[in-house]
Amino acid sequence: MSKKKKERFEVKESETIEQCLERMKSEGYVPIRRIEKPIFEERTVNSNKEYVPVKQQIMFEGLLVESEQ
Repeated sequence: MSKKKKERFEVKESETIEQCLERMKSEGYVPIRRIEKPIFEERTVNSNKEYVPVKQQIMFEGLLVESEQ
């Protein structure tokens, strides 16, 4: 089975960015883009809905190294 040319890697809850980059490297990918998305939580205050940022989701898009193809 051949690998995809581009793959997305999410930084897991108990993982550092450095560990995620090492995981990418061990699978044969090089990071080409960093994607950050805020995660919101809906809270009701005095019958008004508020969306409060809770955490940040970090993902890296990786490109397959030429020698791995």
